[in-house]
Amino acid sequence: MIRKFEPTPVVKPARHDKPEMTLDRALSRAGVASRTAAAALIAAGRVQVAGRVVRDPQAWVAPARQAILLDGKRLRQPRPEYYALHKPMGYITSHGDPQGRPTIYDLLPADEGWLFSVGRLDQDTSGLLLVTNDSVFAERVANPRSHVAKTYHVRLEAALAEAELGQLQSGLDIGRGERSGPARAARRAGPAGEQWIELEIHEGKNRQVRRMVEALGHQVLALVRVRIGKLELGRLASGKLRAISPGDVV
Repeated sequence: MIRKFEPTPVVKPARHDKPEMTLDRALSRAGVASRTAAAALIAAGRVQVAGRVVRDPQAWVAPARQAILLDGKRLRQPRPEYYALHKPMGYITSHGDPQGRPTIYDLLPADEGWLFSVGRLDQDTSGLLLVTNDSVFAERVANPRSHVAKTYHVRLEAALAEAELGQLQSGLDIGRGERSGPARAARRAGPAGEQWIELEIHEGKNRQVRRMVEALGHQVLALVRVRIGKLELGRLASGKLRAISPGDVV
């Protein structure tokens, strides 16, 4: 007898189990790993939701009401952690590096669980970097719609003309079909013979400050982020971190 093929029915959650997020995001928020690493764990069949193995990282779940297990152990929401880190030059913000360069994760306590940086600073930029395990906080700070200001001190090879400061303030084409938004730019006093400006932006385009300066035909000799929102780098020593609260930033 030929049996008619019947697809596996889609089981919809009860109304009180309304999905809240994808499974990879749930693991990320629980402090297990980044979403990319979490997706690999899920695809390997190491995650169960409500007693069933789920291999789709994009499956929607309700972590507050459904039991999610990794390798047989139920996920627990970690205590939120928030830190300010003074990133030194020469460090990158990636987890691990094939080239063997030092990363900011070499500077973090090994017993704090999974932490990640809020945004990035390139290898040649130093200064204030936020580190947390709270992805909601991170998204709020990093989202351009939140208008959280980032302030930088920039050393240049030559002084900017008034017209060039005006271009930084009003916005300019920075290549790759992108344009910077309005910014605050002003000269800043520095050691004799050095030219510095203070630049405040509300966006987070890749290498944006460098690209803004280079669009004017100038070269960045040093770049330090000194403030994010209300939080200042202050006297925090290079390579060190200190605990903060979300209210310190926004």
